[in-house]
Amino acid sequence: MTDIECVSDARAQLGEGTYWDPATEALWWIDIYQKAIHRFDPLTRKTETHIAPELLGCLAVRASGGLILTMASGFYFFDPATGRFDKITDPEADLPDNRFNDGKTDRQGRFWSGSMFEAPGKPVVRNASLYRLDADLSIHKIVEGIGCSNGLAWSPDSRTMYYTDSHGPVVWAWDFDPATGEVENRRTFFDLSETKGIVDGSTVDAEGCYWATIPFQGKVLRFDPAGKLMRTIELPTDLPTCCEFGGRDLDVLYVTTAIYNRTPEQLAGQRNPGGLFALDVGVKGLPLVPFQG
Repeated sequence: MTDIECVSDARAQLGEGTYWDPATEALWWIDIYQKAIHRFDPLTRKTETHIAPELLGCLAVRASGGLILTMASGFYFFDPATGRFDKITDPEADLPDNRFNDGKTDRQGRFWSGSMFEAPGKPVVRNASLYRLDADLSIHKIVEGIGCSNGLAWSPDSRTMYYTDSHGPVVWAWDFDPATGEVENRRTFFDLSETKGIVDGSTVDAEGCYWATIPFQGKVLRFDPAGKLMRTIELPTDLPTCCEFGGRDLDVLYVTTAIYNRTPEQLAGQRNPGGLFALDVGVKGLPLVPFQG
């Protein structure tokens, strides 16, 4: 039996972007459609919130202070102390129907974020990509032909990168070069076609297992390094969106959820939809590395 607790009844439209900062022992996360950057303190149970000027994608702590993040129009630095946003680059300025979405730092401190096509009423176009921002602020397109970037994570030894397009059921694995940040040899890690599932946010634990949130099905799944399903956790709400390990000992799995586009009838009987949940899953995670730029 997994211990599941709602630690912040945030009623998030679209919670995402979980990032545990071990230096301050706080969890950063975002609500994309509320344009909200949240900092949750597990000790006080209080949340500090900053409002962004655009829809958000993902974020990470900077080694030199503040945050790096993506918004609809690209990569930015953000200083929570002053509320200032400084633009770095927008590699998709020529794609007005795209915005940035899921991402995080790799274990070498490079910042990654993928884009997605989001134009209600238009058929999906797979013109989005996954980008890597290096410490020198150079930007590199790594994967193309994506509809909705999600599921990004790395193995403990940094030799494998995981990633998905949430418009399909497959999570891919690549060989990853930790020295250069380059990838090769894409292959299927696992396929959720049989259960009609898709993967949103994800992370990897200290044992090298991949944790995936499964939106619309209210599940968090754990896969071993070979892609075999090891565990299924049912949540009290149906739209989990992102997950990351946190806590002083990295033994708490934080999971964001959403209420976006859910009707009152769909939400009936759910507990704390849109809340931030803390799960005791019996394993520990790995520390995220601050962006080195």
